[in-house]
Amino acid sequence: MLYHLMQYFGDAVPGSNVFNYITFRAGGAVMTAMIISFLIGPWMIDRLKMRQGKGQPIREDGPQSHLIAKVGTPTMGGLLILVAVSLSTLLWGNLSNPYVWIVLLGTLSFGLIGFADDYSKIKGGHSAGVSGRVKLLIESIIALAIVLCLSSSMPASLSTSFAVPFFKDFLIDFGIWFFAFGGVVVIVGSSNAVNLTDGLDGLAIVPSMIAAASFGLIAYLVGNAIFADYLQIHYVPGTGELAIFIAALIGAGLGFLWFNAPPAMVFMGDTGSLAIGGALGSIAVATKHEIVLAIIGGLFVLEALSVIVQVASFKMTGKRVFAMAPLHHHFEQRGWAEPTIVIRFWIIAVILALIGLSTLKLR
Repeated sequence: MLYHLMQYFGDAVPGSNVFNYITFRAGGAVMTAMIISFLIGPWMIDRLKMRQGKGQPIREDGPQSHLIAKVGTPTMGGLLILVAVSLSTLLWGNLSNPYVWIVLLGTLSFGLIGFADDYSKIKGGHSAGVSGRVKLLIESIIALAIVLCLSSSMPASLSTSFAVPFFKDFLIDFGIWFFAFGGVVVIVGSSNAVNLTDGLDGLAIVPSMIAAASFGLIAYLVGNAIFADYLQIHYVPGTGELAIFIAALIGAGLGFLWFNAPPAMVFMGDTGSLAIGGALGSIAVATKHEIVLAIIGGLFVLEALSVIVQVASFKMTGKRVFAMAPLHHHFEQRGWAEPTIVIRFWIIAVILALIGLSTLKLR
C-alpha cells in the first residue's frame, strides 16, 4: 500500500523514491511484522488460553515428559504469524506483483488447513485431528493451484522447467508433470516437513527463519537481471518482490519466537507450521530453486525422512530404526535435554543454509 501511495504522491513527498528499493521496504516489513507480533501477541495468547481451556492435546505415545511439561499450553499461535505477515506484506509490498498475491494467498490457504486440524484436535480433546488423507488431498489441490498460477506468471521457457543447481543454464522440462512435482512433492512435502519438525519449543520457527532469510536473498537475486546474469542463475522477472513477503515472515517469526522460547507460552500448531512450509515451497518453485530448498531446508527433510524410515521399517520388519520419530524425539529418548536438541538443530540449519547459498556461485 505504501509503495503505491508513494508512486501516486511521489513528487509531493520528499524522499519518497526510497520506496522504489526492495531492500528499504524489506527492512520496513521486518520491523512492522515484528512490532505487530509483539503488540497483539499477549492479547492473542490470552484469548487462545481462554477458548482452548486445557490447551493443545499432547500425544500419549510421545515423550512422557511432554505430558507434564507441555500440558495446558495453547496452540494455534500460527495465527499470530499469519496476521503479522499479511498486514506487513500488504503495507510494504507491491500489490500489483502477482507473485506476492500467489504466495500470500497460498500461505493463508495452508494456514486454514492447519487451523481446521488444530480446531479438530482441541474440540475432540485428542491429538488425531483431521484425517491425514483428507489433509493431503486438500493440500495437493491448493499446491497444484499455486504452481499453476506461478507458472502462468513466469516466462514460458521456465514455466514447466526444473533448474538444477551447480550447472549453468541447465533446465529439465517436466512438461505437465511439473505441476505434480512442484505442487505435491515440493510444496506439500515442504509444508508437512516443517509440521513434523514442530515438536519442541523454538525448534521449527528458527530454522524456518533461517531458510526464509536464505530464500529472501535468492528471490532478490533471481528477480534482478544484473545479479542473475552475473551469478548465471535463471532470471525470473518480478520474484524480487517476494523478498518483502519473506522479510515480513522473518519479522513475524521473531515476534512469535519471543512467546515460543522455552518454556513456550504458545505453540504455533499446524496453523503455523503448514503455512510456513507451504510458503517456503511456493517461493522455491517461484524462484526455480526447488532442489536448493532440500539443501537449505535439509533439517526439515531429515525430520520427514526419519518418520518415513521409521514407519516403513516397522511395517516391513516389525523393528524401529529410531527410539522415536520424528528425529528430535529420538534424541529426547536418548537423554538429550530439550534446549540441547533445539540449539544443535539450529546450528545444523545454519550450516545447511550456507551450503545451499553456496550453489549460487558454484557454477
